[in-house]
Amino acid sequence: MTFKLQLRLYPRLLAGWKFLLSFRKKDWSLEDYPILLRRQSDSSQQLGKTGRWTLPAYEARIVNWTLSGSGDTAAAAMESLRERFNHARESRSSMPRPGTRVPLEFASRERIAEYSGLADEFLHSVLGHGEAWISDESSLWDFALGDSLDDYYAKISALYNVDVSDIPDGNLASILERIAQSRKM
Repeated sequence: MTFKLQLRLYPRLLAGWKFLLSFRKKDWSLEDYPILLRRQSDSSQQLGKTGRWTLPAYEARIVNWTLSGSGDTAAAAMESLRERFNHARESRSSMPRPGTRVPLEFASRERIAEYSGLADEFLHSVLGHGEAWISDESSLWDFALGDSLDDYYAKISALYNVDVSDIPDGNLASILERIAQSRKM
């Protein structure tokens, strides 16, 4: 068996094992889930560049679930995963059985839907995209390549005559609301 095949089989075997063990109890902790911990290599470091988005050295993730954590050490990645796991436990009505596939959940689009026409215009004129899926949690940072949103703030100000620089997280729903409000005035 080749090494690559073993790497692909290991998560499946681990998930199957944790699935079988999960029948021994009903209240699962993080340790009951199949977790993969891996060291990541950051392509920006290989290119000799550093920027806003540098890849943490370690990632810990639960197999068959999008839940993951990252950090500069293996322990930090596990702690990050534990925090996210605890948040998921608090916000979900029930936890998925360890080893099972957990479907991807998309963020709400209620606020964005209120401004769908404006959102399409904004995507094209400000972000330079014909189409993109954005949610109420989407941000200018999702599209930014640099360390600052100043270029976007300037473009929004020039196109819509609205200052959104006080929205530091660059939340698109908040920006669209501000633009829509200014149009009503």
